[in-house]
Amino acid sequence: MNNNPIGLFDSGVGGTSIWKEIHHLLPNESTIYLADSINAPYGYKTVDEIISLSIKNTELLLKMGSKIIVVACNTATTNAIEILREKFDVPFIGIEPAIKPAALKSSSKSIGILATKGTLNSILFSESLDEYKDHIRVTEIIGEGLVPLIEMGKIDDSEITILLNKYLQPMLKKDIDYLALGWSHYPYLIPQKQKILPKQVTIIDSGVAVANQTRNILIHNNLLSKTNQEPKLDFYTNTDTSTMEFLLNENLNKISIKIKSFESLDCIFIN
Repeated sequence: MNNNPIGLFDSGVGGTSIWKEIHHLLPNESTIYLADSINAPYGYKTVDEIISLSIKNTELLLKMGSKIIVVACNTATTNAIEILREKFDVPFIGIEPAIKPAALKSSSKSIGILATKGTLNSILFSESLDEYKDHIRVTEIIGEGLVPLIEMGKIDDSEITILLNKYLQPMLKKDIDYLALGWSHYPYLIPQKQKILPKQVTIIDSGVAVANQTRNILIHNNLLSKTNQEPKLDFYTNTDTSTMEFLLNENLNKISIKIKSFESLDCIFIN
């Protein structure tokens, strides 16, 4: 039993989609979420920069008492999680594009992956893809420009629609029947994608799988919270809070959102 919080970090607000799945599955667990929006997106940074930022975020979460770390960022997972596991004595959960379920379930033997440059160019992604590329056609598209718009809260903006059409049409021409999302921000665009994609195309998001794996690791390590007290649900961002408040609107009555410098523990309380 361990009543310390689950720690999560992402290069911005996108990982809140992962947090929602974890909180839904584990409602009694306290959580700490770091949105490193000032450095978003990680997908266009060098591997060394991604590793450095991931170490900084992990160190801060551990200082704040986290018992397990969820790397709620595809780019940080595929480029840094093995180093994090070597450096820190704490369980880590990562997220990756759901290549395996998409490849195994595809009837057309053609799948699409919408991800960041950092994810698609990573060694971990390449190794995952190698297992299926001989018998599955994979169309990889970098979703350039989407994350900055999501970070500004422009989820329903016409510019989002234009970009999604630009990125999804080449996949449809390849007759994909599964689309794997490779950035934690992208689940917030699923309603937009569903308007563009035909009904036979299934979108696979990793959020539920990450939540299940988090629960499994907590159980395996005897880290589940057993307290009857209300969990503390703390969110920190190093930029403006408005988009996070918008994305977490249905939870505002039970969470706290604070502006903080990720270089220190000093905070400005918002809620």
